[in-house]
Formats: sequence, structure tokens, C-alpha cells
Amino acid sequence: MEHAPPAAPAVRETLERLLASETFGRSERARRLLRYLVEREQAGEADRLKGVSIAMDVFGKDGDFDASTDAVVRVQAGRLRELLDQYFANEGVAEPVRIAIPRGGYVPSYELNAIRLPGDAKSATGNIARQPQASAEAAPAAAEYLDSATPGEPVAPIAPAAPAQSLTRQLRFFWAAMVLVIAMLGVLILRQGDAFLGGGDAAATAETAGAASIAAQPIFDSLPLIYIAMKADGAEAARVAASLRAGLAGFDTIDFIGRDADSTRDQSADPISFVFDIVPGPAAGDVTVELQSVATGRVLLSRNLTSAETAPSVVESNVASLLTSTVPASGAIYSYIDQSDIRTSQIGCLVLDDHYYLDMNAKTHEAAYRCLEKLASEGTKSSLVYAELAALHGEAVTARYPYPPDATLEKAMSLAHRAVQMGPMNSHAHRALGYLNSRLGNADEAIRLTRKAYELNPYDLGMAAAYGYGLIFAGKYDEGTPILGHAVEAFSGHPTWWDYGLFVGAFMQGDMKKAAIASESLRTTASKSHYLAARLIGAKISGRDKLAGELANELITEFPKFAADPRATFVDRKYPADLTDRLVQSLRAAGIGNPS
Repeated sequence: MEHAPPAAPAVRETLERLLASETFGRSERARRLLRYLVEREQAGEADRLKGVSIAMDVFGKDGDFDASTDAVVRVQAGRLRELLDQYFANEGVAEPVRIAIPRGGYVPSYELNAIRLPGDAKSATGNIARQPQASAEAAPAAAEYLDSATPGEPVAPIAPAAPAQSLTRQLRFFWAAMVLVIAMLGVLILRQGDAFLGGGDAAATAETAGAASIAAQPIFDSLPLIYIAMKADGAEAARVAASLRAGLAGFDTIDFIGRDADSTRDQSADPISFVFDIVPGPAAGDVTVELQSVATGRVLLSRNLTSAETAPSVVESNVASLLTSTVPASGAIYSYIDQSDIRTSQIGCLVLDDHYYLDMNAKTHEAAYRCLEKLASEGTKSSLVYAELAALHGEAVTARYPYPPDATLEKAMSLAHRAVQMGPMNSHAHRALGYLNSRLGNADEAIRLTRKAYELNPYDLGMAAAYGYGLIFAGKYDEGTPILGHAVEAFSGHPTWWDYGLFVGAFMQGDMKKAAIASESLRTTASKSHYLAARLIGAKISGRDKLAGELANELITEFPKFAADPRATFVDRKYPADLTDRLVQSLRAAGIGNPS
């Protein structure tokens, strides 16, 4: 039978869990867009969900917005679809309701989530009145029962032929199903990953149930293994495959295997093996790229590229955004491994490193630093480990974190130089060295190194962002802002330092509307004096005086030294003189800083 759509309360609860999830935690734009689309649809305003209205209401565009020349809505909707796929494949696998944004429009759709084990060919459906035959049937039965009930009305029997069952019993079926699913997945992972799990470090092995007797030897150089499987013909598919191969070869966070996934391989590594399947798309000329776990067959991401998106002039840009959302430590692959708890030492450390940049504070910094420091003390040969350790050491100096004690930029530079020596083609190593040179005031050298990092891997939008950021903080606003702006537009899951750089660039170019929008994205991160200052300036630009007053009070309370003399902080951070003067002037107009 055809199921009724999920009830509104169930949709709202799912939306709130989505917005609070780790998957959406780093993307203010994606959260803002998703909330807008769902709330407008639920309010009966689906007819308003057009490109122009979304551009104006969500992204601050004006009445002159032209979708033919400005692709912000289409691009951000595509990223939102990717994040939704990632969420429901990992964190939200047990959600009773799935939210999707069907292609070709912006109106959300909702469906009950038929929870299945990977590899099940059939959907878990059938007559809900009968007793569940397997765990995969129990969850959809409970979900259908809950969502068919109207708030405020008595709960009706599920089917005339069955005795009435209470809400509590249905929920027991649902959670029983979840326990069975988790247990069966655990058995699957243990069976296919025994050899891999046996190589984890001692701490990870001690935390893995049933693996205490396995010898714990560090495997600090193991990274995710990535394959490509070509299952489509035509020029479009060939271009996508060529761009994928070129892009994957440049990422330092994975090991790219230049052969088909079905070829001879080390099956003990399957828990960290993944394959990009290139298959025909739904329309002529379309190409679909699916990222799957080799061990479980779970699809982590599925993205369809139209013939226009695979044209020679744009295919590399589209593949770059796809890879940036999947391959770095912030992407879908690392997220999946982290949630499966089957990571190697290096993967675990890189996940902690990414968590720090998502939530920058002394606690997350120390956890990441100690993890990478341990690998270095054990003799890792990974240039990537030293590169990230160097960047964290520089962060300890800048933010005055207590660990490591006596941190200095000279020590951070020593770590970065070692990273470059160990990996002269490692983009992360050059980016870290560039960042540290910028902190020392060596602007020209910082730009040279970040440009080198970008050239080593132009498919990583993080490297493009670092280069644009470096140009901006060297006073080259007209050069750096477009580069950083493109990275921000193309990758909705970016860290907040990209938004801060874009705020500075737009601010110095006189684009106050763009600066205000960028400053809004900083409100989801931990409080930092310069982030709060940017938000305060953005609030004043937008005429939001009440918010500006609240932010000014927060700055004075949380960062009294900065509030008394913001110029000293900007000078210490080696900001260009013209940027420092403009920021100080704007803050003074907002009541921050000494008038002298």
C-alpha cells in the first residue's frame, strides 16, 4: 500500500537532529539552506522555493540576481544533497524519517526510512500486522505506525486482523531492530577486519570489544585505500575518470590504488578500502559517481554530473568539489571510518586534528597534538603527520594554549621543515610552512609556499583556500578574495577560517554585503576575539544594533585585553597595516578600543 507522508512533528525532529549533527556541524550555509527549505515547505509555501527567492532569503542576494550567471543556489543545493546522503549513510542511518532535496527543484521530500543491512536486495516492507520476521522489518513497521498517527488523536490499531499494540511496544520493536542491526554490522566488520584490527595501536585495541587478546603493533602509516571502477562508456565518463585519477593522485590523506577494485588486493585492508564507481547517469550524457565501502558496500556519496558539468572547461572544478567533500580528513571517508571505530593510528590522529579545526579550543588542540606527537615519537615516516603537528604547534603559539609547554614558532618551523624534507611533494607540508611564515611576517615566502601547496594539488579546495587566505593577509585583497570566495562557494563543508578570510577580503574590497554574510558564518564556532570582532563589524554593517551591542558586551567580558586595545592583537598577528587601521576604526565606531 502507499504510505502516508511522515507527520510534521517527526519531520521537525529529524530536521533538528540533522542541524545538530557532526555531518552538518561545519557548514553554516548548508544548515541555513536546509532549515529554510524544510520550514517553508512545512508552512505550505513550497511554491516559494524558487532559485531567486532562495538566493535573496538565504544567501543575501539582491533583486538583480541572475541564476544564469550566478550558480550559488544550484551549487549549494548540490552540496546539501551530498551532506544529506552522507548523514543518512552514517550518523542518521537509524533515522525514522529521511529528508531529501530531489534533483530538478528545491522542494524537500520525506519518506519513511527502511533500515537495511548493507547488501540486502529487498526493502523491508510487508504487512505490518504480522510479527516481524527479521530486524530489518521491525524498524519500518514502527516508523510507519508512529508517523501515521495524528497528534492529539487516539492511536488506532495497525491493522484490523491484529490486536492493538501500544506505542511502547512498537518502540521496543524499533530499538530491538537497531540492536540487531548494530550487532550484525559488528560481526561483519570483525570478520572482514581481523587482520586490520590486529594492527591498531594499544589504546585502540583496548577499546575494541573482543579484541583485547590481539597483539597491538602501531600501524601509523596506514591511510584509506581508494580505487576507481569504470562502469560507464563515452567521452563524458572518460573525462570524469581522468579528473578523478589526477585528483586522487594529489591527496596526501589517502593511498590511491591505480587499478580496478576487483583486481587482486589485500583483503585485510578492506575496512579502510573504498571505491569510486563511475556509472551511467539517469539521462543521456550524465555520469554518476558513487563512493562505496569495499567491505560493506555502503554508499557514502552519490553525485550525478550532467553533460554540462562534465564539459572540458568545468569537469576539473566539479571533481575538485566532489573530492574535497570526500577525501580529506573532514570528508565522508574519514567520517565513515571514525564512526565505524576501525581506524588506524594515523587516521585516528587526523580525525582528532580535524575536530580541532571544527571546534578550536585548548582541549581539542591538546588531544590532536598528543596523538600526532605520539606517532612522531614512535618514528613515523609520514610527512603528513609532521605537517599537521607543525600547524598545531603554531596554533599553540598563536592561541597561547598550555600544551605543548614552551611552544615557539621556531619549533613549529623545525617540524614544518622536516615535513617538507620527508615529503617534498606533500601539499600539506608546504601549506603548514607557508602558514608559519605568515605568522613570522614573511609575507612573500608565505605566498610562495601556499601557492606551491595549491599547485601540488589543485583538486583540494583546502589548498586553494589557504592560498587565497595567504594573499588576503599579505594585503593582496583583489587577488586573494576571488580565490577564497570560489572555494567557499564550491565547498559548503568548509571550516570557519575560510569565512573569516572571506570577511576580511570583502571588507577591504568595500563589498560590505558579502562581508556581513561571511561574518554571520562565524557564529557557529568557538569564541575567538577576532571572530567576535568580525561578527560585531558585520552586525553594524547590517544595521543590527541590538546584536552589535550584545557582541560588544561579549567581547569586553570574554576578551578584555583585546577590547581595550584591538590594534595590539592585529599587530601581533602580523595583519597588514591598512587592514589593521580599517578594523580598529570600525571597532572603535562600535564602542571597542581606546579612542586615542
